[in-house]
Amino acid sequence: MSGGYGRALRAELAKQRRTFVWGLVALGPIGVVALQAANYAVRYDYLTNLYADDPWGGLVGNVKWLAVPALMAGLAIVASMLAGYEHATNAWKQTLALPVSKTAVYTAKVSVLTMQLLASCTLLALGTLVLGAALGHDLTGAPFADVLAMSYLPLVAALPFLALQTWLSTVLHNQAVPLTVGILGTVLAMYSFAFADWVPYKWLYVGETGWPVPLTLALGAGAGLLLYGLGAAHFGRRDVR
Repeated sequence: MSGGYGRALRAELAKQRRTFVWGLVALGPIGVVALQAANYAVRYDYLTNLYADDPWGGLVGNVKWLAVPALMAGLAIVASMLAGYEHATNAWKQTLALPVSKTAVYTAKVSVLTMQLLASCTLLALGTLVLGAALGHDLTGAPFADVLAMSYLPLVAALPFLALQTWLSTVLHNQAVPLTVGILGTVLAMYSFAFADWVPYKWLYVGETGWPVPLTLALGAGAGLLLYGLGAAHFGRRDVR
């Protein structure tokens, strides 16, 4: 880690202490698990009979279909909040007055957003296991690999959207635009099972496309790195007011 990047990362993390962003990071997975808890509370007999042969598989599948839209909405909101401090206080010049490059500042924002989403994915995995145990499922027989895959793999597939939302949020003063793009993306993600396999929104449901999982993840990571590079290059050349 270069000194410039490390300084920018520490400054970015320090700014987050003055915002509600970490609370929002926790609220997303808690909301997903709570909604599934309500779903099972209302339809317990139906769902337990439906998934009698694989109760854990049924629970993981139900959580997954809510988790993907929540991930898309969450990354758009958090990306906007990460850039919102500088936009709201006209502090871009102050931020860039640090003895670090613009690329380091941009990379620090991408890194913090990724760390926050990883924390959210971890809470989702833990919450799913807790909910399964509360429903009476045998915790010793829990499909831990499936729970981890459901929690973390969509984030890899979502890296192009993470890079896009970071770029929009940092270069546009009016945050209504990136938030609108994020909301539209959330809606498209909810219906992406009807899309062709090459549409990136469908990659979010890793394993549900006709492509192998490693290929889907490689495409997500590759497109994410490409968009991050383009965004960082544009931000680095951009005049800051």
